[in-house]
Amino acid sequence: MSEPEAAGDDRAGRPGGRHTEPNGIDARQAADRAMEYLSEVTGQEPEVVIAVEPDGDDWHVQLELLELARIPDTTDVLGLYQVDLGAGGEPIGHHRTGRYHRGHVGES
Repeated sequence: MSEPEAAGDDRAGRPGGRHTEPNGIDARQAADRAMEYLSEVTGQEPEVVIAVEPDGDDWHVQLELLELARIPDTTDVLGLYQVDLGAGGEPIGHHRTGRYHRGHVGES
């Protein structure tokens, strides 16, 4: 059960603040659960959370995952994955949205 936000909590409703839906999870919990899920299904630890976006009661979390380690590491192949979670944090599904080399500068 999530803790109620204190009256006057200036983080609530602000970017970077914690906003929790009734009977749901907040963005930080969504990111954590998406990382756990992707690790379980791929057998590899995601490197970083790229984005966490609410969609109604659901969440879309984008993660970066090392798919192929190379030498030098700037040529590593990274995958960008989206994990979709329900309002309670249960995984709905995932898919890879892109691949790129670690040393690549710019938008993929």
